[in-house]
Amino acid sequence: MQVKIADPWKNILQNEFEKPYFKNLIEFVKQEYSNYTCYPKGKDIFAAFDFCSLNDLKVVIIGQDPYHGPNQANGLCFSVKDGIAYPPSLKNIFKEISTDLNQEIPESGNLEKWAKQGVLLLNATLTVKAHEAGSHQKQGWETFTDQVIKQISNEKENIVFLLWGGFAKKKVKLIDKKKHHILESGHPSPLSANRGYWFGNEHFSKTNAFLKSIHKNEIDW
Repeated sequence: MQVKIADPWKNILQNEFEKPYFKNLIEFVKQEYSNYTCYPKGKDIFAAFDFCSLNDLKVVIIGQDPYHGPNQANGLCFSVKDGIAYPPSLKNIFKEISTDLNQEIPESGNLEKWAKQGVLLLNATLTVKAHEAGSHQKQGWETFTDQVIKQISNEKENIVFLLWGGFAKKKVKLIDKKKHHILESGHPSPLSANRGYWFGNEHFSKTNAFLKSIHKNEIDW
C-alpha cells in the first residue's frame, strides 16, 4: 500500500512515513484489507488530506473511527457518501448548524464541500474492519494522527480546533493554545447530545466569527 498524500502534507509528515511503527501499521492495514472487508476504500484512507489543502487549512475537526457499515465511510470524519442516510451524530451536527446559522439541513451528508474550504475532517484511526467499531485502534494510526495535530499546531497559526467529546478533548495537549483557537463541547452522538452537552454550542457561528476577525473567508457550512 503506497501512501499517496498531497505535497504540503507530505513535507511535514514525511518523517512519520519512515518510522518503524508506520511501516508496521501499513503492513497491518494491507493484511486486513486483503483478508476482510474494511472501510473506507483503500483510495479514500487519506481523503481528509486530499480534499483539504494544508495551505488553505482553517479548521480541524477530530473524530475517532470511520463508520463501519457498508458504503458509509468516505475518509472524512462524520461524513458519508452521497445518497447514504445520515448516521445519528451527523444528524445532530446538521441540527445544530440549522439552529445556529438558521439554515436548511443539507440533502447530502457528504462533507467534501467543507474539506475543500479548509476543514480537515480527521479521524484518529483511519481504517476499520466492517461491523467492528474500533477494530483498527492501537495499531499505530493514533500515533500518526497525533503527529498530524502536533505538526499543524507547530507549522500553522490561528487554526480553529473543534474538540467534540472526551476523546477529542484529550488532544488539547497536542495544540499550542497561544497560537490557535480551541472550541470544546460534548459529542454530537445521541447519548451526549440528549443530555444537553451538544446542542447550543454554536461552534459553527463561533468558528466563522473567529475567521472573520482574522480576515479569512468564513466556512459555508
